[in-house]
Amino acid sequence: MTSNLTEADVTRLLHDPSPEARAETAAKIAVSFERAKLNETERRIATDIFRVMARDVAVHVRETLSRNLKASDDLPHDLALVLARDVESVALPILEHSAVLTDEDLVEIVRGSSAEKQAAIARRTSVSAPVADALIDSRNEGAVAHLVENAGAELSEKALQQVLDSYGEEDSVKGSMARRAKLPITVAERLVVMVSDNLREYLVTHHELSPALATDLILESRERATVGLLPPAAEAPDIEKLVRQLKVNGRLTPSIVLRALCLGDLAFFEASLAVLAKTPIVNAHTLIHDPGSLGLKSLYLRASLPERMYPAFRVAVDVARETEYDGGERDRERYVSRMIERILTQYENVGFDNLDYLLKKLKQLAA
Repeated sequence: MTSNLTEADVTRLLHDPSPEARAETAAKIAVSFERAKLNETERRIATDIFRVMARDVAVHVRETLSRNLKASDDLPHDLALVLARDVESVALPILEHSAVLTDEDLVEIVRGSSAEKQAAIARRTSVSAPVADALIDSRNEGAVAHLVENAGAELSEKALQQVLDSYGEEDSVKGSMARRAKLPITVAERLVVMVSDNLREYLVTHHELSPALATDLILESRERATVGLLPPAAEAPDIEKLVRQLKVNGRLTPSIVLRALCLGDLAFFEASLAVLAKTPIVNAHTLIHDPGSLGLKSLYLRASLPERMYPAFRVAVDVARETEYDGGERDRERYVSRMIERILTQYENVGFDNLDYLLKKLKQLAA
């Protein structure tokens, strides 16, 4: 197809002044502009026609033009801006799809446009950091929900933390963030806490559970989820960052430290004791792996963990050092089972009270 109008097109435009006729002509020229090999003169004529039609009094004509030019890389920048600043039905296809618009254009439109336009920008295949920041500042919950679920949105850890600060009460935003393919571990931990808090309210109001029991259930599920956030190959800076965030927010509990240890996560255990004892991690590592009896106990007491639980931690550290994942399917469950078996064989050293506590925790994380 070429950009040339046929005799029938010309006759219709001359004798049929309806918006439908102009819209069909706009569609035809736009398709030719996008797909045909036009020479310079033909392309100039086509863009001149577009500029006229972009100001057509009939919205239907402008809508047709926008839909057919939304993916054109050759659309003139000034014409793209005219369409993007039009009413929503005209602007949305351009805002969501046109690569001609610059970050500066998009930020300007976000700051001074409707919620629908902001949401369209949030759905773009690629959303740069400056545009994402403008959307986060927009106070538009719907747009931000689209943004955080958009795999093409450039969202730093700081930006995601800001989203939780500003929209943490909005279920739509939290749900969209939870569906994001990858989250920084500190953001994921905060999200786990927020979801747990909402679940607590639901348990109390819908299942007649006491607040205390609901809290116990939620703390248990939260700790299980938090420890599960750490991938097997998690890097030391990420682990330390998570541990420090847990400490600042009062969530670095003895039970979560024990849970990680009983799953064989010595790196989390080392970072936890280092942070609690205010000791460099390299020093904590040396003390924990001291073959004698002084290193671990001295560090443990300095970390202000419950003294009555020390024998349980002592056995768990020894077992964790000697027990490895087998790498097969459901190896974590088998690992926990081996942990329980090993600890049972050493119950005399642990003491019955501490053994009961430790077994309860182990059975919970194996459930």
